[in-house]
Amino acid sequence: MSMGANLPVDVDRVRLELGRADGPAVSAAALLLTGAGRVRSGADLVARDQPGAPGDAVRHVGTPDGEAVEVDLAALPDPTERVALCAWTGSGTLGRVTGLRLRLVAAGSGTVLAHFDMAPRSETALVAGELYRREGRWRFRAVGQGYDHGFAGLAADFGLTPAPARAPRPGPAPRPAPPARPQTRGEELLPADMGERLSLRKQQVATSLRKGGLTGVTARVILVLDASGSMSGLYAKGTVARVAERMAAVAALLDDDGTMQAWTFATRPARLPDLHLGELPEWLRLHVRVGQLGVIGRKKRPKSRADGQVDMRTVGIQNEEQKVIADVRAYVRDHPVPLPTLVLFFSDGGVYRSKEIERELRAAADEPVFWQFVGLGRSHYGVLEYFDTLPGRTVDNVGFFAVDDVDQVADPELYDRLLSEFPLWLGAAREAGVLR
Repeated sequence: MSMGANLPVDVDRVRLELGRADGPAVSAAALLLTGAGRVRSGADLVARDQPGAPGDAVRHVGTPDGEAVEVDLAALPDPTERVALCAWTGSGTLGRVTGLRLRLVAAGSGTVLAHFDMAPRSETALVAGELYRREGRWRFRAVGQGYDHGFAGLAADFGLTPAPARAPRPGPAPRPAPPARPQTRGEELLPADMGERLSLRKQQVATSLRKGGLTGVTARVILVLDASGSMSGLYAKGTVARVAERMAAVAALLDDDGTMQAWTFATRPARLPDLHLGELPEWLRLHVRVGQLGVIGRKKRPKSRADGQVDMRTVGIQNEEQKVIADVRAYVRDHPVPLPTLVLFFSDGGVYRSKEIERELRAAADEPVFWQFVGLGRSHYGVLEYFDTLPGRTVDNVGFFAVDDVDQVADPELYDRLLSEFPLWLGAAREAGVLR
């Protein structure tokens, strides 16, 4: 398997085996994580000196050439959505280890289900792979995300604070989280309360990126907002405006030019004016709205619009995601930059053009763009819900998750979920030559 690749797991009991050819000994441990990517307590660590999780659903075992954990997927407690296998060494960096590999094995038959070779360099710890639950089914993903602050720092990033003293050969103490980047252009123009929220959110985005080994990464960020008729309530409550403000922090940290491109869509797509950070309050007021929708049987005189405002009557009320995906793809091709592009795509579902959407996203797999879809509710999301399980692409270029009420999701959890698959895509895209 290559970094970021995933496959279904159709057996209940598996073993994640960490092995090496030569070099310092490597320790293995498993972290049982909730959907928010956090442990619930120290009991969710399974390591050599803490060999079994509650109920023995996960156990640490030795192997002839390393260490392993056995997982009974059917016995995992309901809050557990991921089991991450971590590796580290107490003797310098993992770059001194040769032939580092992870094997996924069916515990009953011994059949090798997956093999993942890793070539770490300066990292002192890494998440080698993970088992994760998707729509009630378990899958395995080759991760290979490195950390440069040892197992203690890795564990702390997943909520195990302080890092367990009994873990074998812990790495050096975690470094404090890196400060957010200097003020982005225009940030000084924001109202004090909005500026404070942005500064804090930038730090939280930085922490989420650090968990994926992406400290200091830069990327172009594009925002896409569903404006179909079913979204009216979310606009009226201010939910969409609050989402857009929270996404501005992602753009402010990843792309320090203080500008984010944005689209809205329903039956037809429409590009919104670029979001310049210093104009955030006015941009939210003018451009994040359902706007003027036609009333059947009436002729209404259109309200006056400010410069750049989209007449939403021209956008319509249906769901045609494939059209805005095509628009964004065309923009990226026509405006190349030496950076990856991260598309943050928000929708409340009602997807019915699955074949057309699949065709667009498959064609986009060879482009330097990662598409992160976020569902606002429990509506039908069609192909978006299972796209990352579809074979035949250069890299997995799509992420998806849905939340019942995004206003109730705290910033750290939202950014963790929003940015969890982007690092995997970056590694896989570089390996496949999609990114230079």
